[in-house]
Amino acid sequence: MRLAELSKRSGVATHTIKYYLREGLLPPGRPVTTTQAEYGEEHLWRLQFIRALIQIGKVPVANAREVLAAVEDDSLDQHGRLGAATFALPHGPEPDESDPATAVARREVDALIAVLGWKHGGEEDNPPPAYTMLVTAVATLIHLGYPGSVRHLAPYARLAAQQAALDLDLVETYSTPLEQAAAAVTLTVLYEPVLLSLRRLADIEGSRTRFGAG
Repeated sequence: MRLAELSKRSGVATHTIKYYLREGLLPPGRPVTTTQAEYGEEHLWRLQFIRALIQIGKVPVANAREVLAAVEDDSLDQHGRLGAATFALPHGPEPDESDPATAVARREVDALIAVLGWKHGGEEDNPPPAYTMLVTAVATLIHLGYPGSVRHLAPYARLAAQQAALDLDLVETYSTPLEQAAAAVTLTVLYEPVLLSLRRLADIEGSRTRFGAG
C-alpha cells in the first residue's frame, strides 16, 4: 500500500507518519520510485502500536523508541521482553528521600512484597518503576495519616494479582511473541484508565447500596 492508504487504514495523518519515519519509529517502506514507497501489513501493525503508545498513552517519543526496541529484541525471552518494554513506559515521581514517611513506606512495601512472595522489590539494584511508584504513593498515605501498612495493602495486592492473571490470559490470545509483548504494553497503557473508571463506578455503587437512603 502507498502512504495515503496506510494513513487511511491506520487513521494516522500522513504528516504524522512521515514524522515517525524520520524519527526511526517506523521503518522505511520498499522504494518503488524516487519519491514513493510501498508499505506492508507490518507497517500498519507497527503504526497502530506507535499510535496507541504516543497518541493514546501519551508516551514520549524517546520512550516509545525504547519500547519498540525491547519488543523486537530477539535476545530476550518473553518475560524479558515484557519487562524491558514496560520498564520504558512513563512512571510517577521518585520517592522524596527527605520525607521521613518515605523510609516507613519503603519498609512497609518491602514487607508486603515478602508476605506475597513476589520477587521484585527494593533489594534489587534496579527495581521496577512500579516499586518506586508504590513507595511514593504509600509515603503520601502515611504522611497524611491514612492507612498504608501491610495489613491494609495486602488485600489490594491480592486483587492486583488476580487482575495480572487476567492481563496475561488476554496477552496469550495473541499468536506471536512480538504481538504478545506489544499487547502487554498497549493494554497496560489503555487499560489503566479503564480500571480506574471501573473502580470509581464500583465505589459509587457500593456507596449507594451501603449509605444510600433507599
